[in-house]
Amino acid sequence: MFRMTEHALFVEGIAFWAPGLPDWGSARAAFRGERSAAPSTGRLPTATLLTASERRRAPETVALALEAARMAVAASGRQANALLGVFVSAHGDLPTIDTLCATLACDPLHVSPTKFLHSIHNAPAGLWSMVGGSWQPNTTLTAFNCSFAAGFLEAAVQCSAEQQPVLLVGYDTAATGALTESMASSGALAVALVLAPERSARSSHRMAWSLLRAEKPPIQARSDVSGALANNGMADALPLFEALASLAPTSVTLAQSRKQSLQLTIEPLSANQAATHAEAEHCEK
Repeated sequence: MFRMTEHALFVEGIAFWAPGLPDWGSARAAFRGERSAAPSTGRLPTATLLTASERRRAPETVALALEAARMAVAASGRQANALLGVFVSAHGDLPTIDTLCATLACDPLHVSPTKFLHSIHNAPAGLWSMVGGSWQPNTTLTAFNCSFAAGFLEAAVQCSAEQQPVLLVGYDTAATGALTESMASSGALAVALVLAPERSARSSHRMAWSLLRAEKPPIQARSDVSGALANNGMADALPLFEALASLAPTSVTLAQSRKQSLQLTIEPLSANQAATHAEAEHCEK
């Protein structure tokens, strides 16, 4: 096993949405076993950043991504326009893609331009730029079952290289129609983090990360809520959010590929701990 250089960043805002767990407070309590852990089959979040007419047309991925992004930015106390963006989804908008494919097969002249627009993988990121108040560059990517890990690595590298805070948003929905025969994704899940290169008064966690060149199996999420969401395309984010809910320092491993993993060590910061880390890093500089 070979470990590359360890880097550190700081978490300033956390967001989580699943049916029955509509915010980070309820999800954190569920991860800790302090409340019911089983997500319900409730409605998708209301994309409050959109107008009423836009919400009626918005697909599931847009509602999930915009709500998670909004909550994370609000929790961080930063302005959206101060944040670079990384948006990640394992499958994109499966319901919209299924509808488009069915229409093409049966009545191709009636393909909806709006649905085609929403089927594009970076549609949620584009709408965030238009309605979320962010004019910063953003990146949209996918890496199938390793999508969240790939998105986290991209966000962490941008955060370090640009010395700017980054908004990371991950989201996936259930497969529908004919796509259920080839895509196993079920349920709905959206997560988001605001990551910063240096500690501030907003920092809730210090996160050290490094890449491992090793065929090491990733650490699996263990909570009941993670089990209920395990078939969603964004399920590889769940071990990290379990760790963020913990009151103790925790390490997790997220698979990047069959031969590379992302090692994360998450440490909750109290006011005193945050000040100690800030002083130590200042001395190192």
